[in-house]
Amino acid sequence: MNTTSQAPDTDEQEINLLELLRVIVRRKNIIIKICTTAVILSVAYSLSLKNIYTATAKLLPPQKESGGGLSALLNQAGALAGMMGNMGLGGSADLYLGILKSRSVADAVISRLDLQKEFKSKTIDGARKRLEGAVKFQAGKDGIITISADSKDPAKAALLANTFVDELSHRSIQLNLTKVGTERIFLEKRLEVVKQDLRNAENNMKAFQVKYKTIKADSQATLAIEGIAKLKAELASREVQLASLRNNMTDENSQVQTVKAAIAALRSQLASMSGSGGSDILPAVGNMPALGVEYVRKLRELKIQEAIFEQLAKQYEVAKLNEAKDSSTLQVLDDAVTPLRKSKPKRALIVILSTITAFFLSIFVIFIQEYLSKLSPEDAQIVSEIKKSLFKFRKTTE
Repeated sequence: MNTTSQAPDTDEQEINLLELLRVIVRRKNIIIKICTTAVILSVAYSLSLKNIYTATAKLLPPQKESGGGLSALLNQAGALAGMMGNMGLGGSADLYLGILKSRSVADAVISRLDLQKEFKSKTIDGARKRLEGAVKFQAGKDGIITISADSKDPAKAALLANTFVDELSHRSIQLNLTKVGTERIFLEKRLEVVKQDLRNAENNMKAFQVKYKTIKADSQATLAIEGIAKLKAELASREVQLASLRNNMTDENSQVQTVKAAIAALRSQLASMSGSGGSDILPAVGNMPALGVEYVRKLRELKIQEAIFEQLAKQYEVAKLNEAKDSSTLQVLDDAVTPLRKSKPKRALIVILSTITAFFLSIFVIFIQEYLSKLSPEDAQIVSEIKKSLFKFRKTTE
C-alpha cells in the first residue's frame, strides 16, 4: 500500500514540474523581453559611467630599534631612560590609521589640492564626505599601511594618495616634536630641582665630615682602634720603664720625671681617643656607633641624589636627541604612481548581474500572471475590486 500511495505523489510532482516548465516555455516572450530590456539598460548605464582609476601607496610604521645608536644610549641609561625612547609615536599601524582618518589631515589635503572646488561642494563637511568616499586606508597583518585613492583622472589619483602620505609624515613629525618638547621641558625643570637637592646633600656630608672629623667612618674606626692598641702597648712599656727606674732612682730624678710625663701624655691621649673628645685626625671611639649611623644616612642620601641626577641627565640628553629629529620615522615602501588601467566600473559584471536579476524577476512575473489567469470568477472579482480601490486611492493622493 505504501508503494501504491507513493507512486501518485511522484507522478504528481513530475506533472507539477512539467507544468511549471510548460508555463515558462509558453510565456518565454515575456522573459526574453524583460531580459533584453535589462541588457540594453545595463549596457547603456555602464557605458554612461566614467572610468575610475585607483592609485595605491604603501607605508611601513616605525619599528622598535634593535641596537646601536640611540638604543645603546637608552640601554645604558637604564629602565627609566628607556621609557624616553617611546616618547614619540609608537609603531602601531592602528595609531597611524587614526591620524590618516583625522579631520585635521583631511582638511589639510582638501586645502592643498583645492578639493572643495573640484568636488563642487558648498561646505567643507561635504568635501570631507566626498574625500572619505574617494580614499581608503587599510592595515595588513604585517603592519603595512595601504592608502588607496580613486579619481576619474589617473594623475590626480596618484597625487591624492601621495598627498596623504606627505600629510601623515608631516603630522607625525609635529606630534613627535610636541610630545618630546614637552617632556624635555619637564625634565629640564626637574633636573634643576635635583641639582639643588644634590648640592644640599653634598653640603650636609661636608659639614658632617668637618664637624666630626669623619671622612670614611668604617675606615677611621679601624684606624682609631689600631691607634688605641698601640697607645696601650706603649703605655704598658712606659709603666714598666718607670717601675724599673724607681728601683734605682727617686721621683725627683729627671729621667723619672720624663717617663712620668710621657705616661701622663699617653693616658690623656688614650682617654681622648676612647672617650668623646677625639683627636684632630680621628674621631673618638666612643662616638663611633652614633657617628657610623649618621654617616651611613648622609652617605645614602648623597648616593640617592647622585643616582637620580645621573638618570635624569641621561633622560634629558635622550629627550634633546629626540627633539633634534626633524624627519619622519615612517618608511614609504611604494609611492603612488599613475595607474594605467581603470579599477571600475566593471561593466561586464554590471551587465551579467542585471541580466540574471531580470531573468529571475521575469520568472516571478510569469508565474504571477499564470496564477491570475486561473482564478475563479469570484477571486477575479475580488482582484478587480482591489485594483479599482488602489486606482482611486492613487488619484486622490495625486
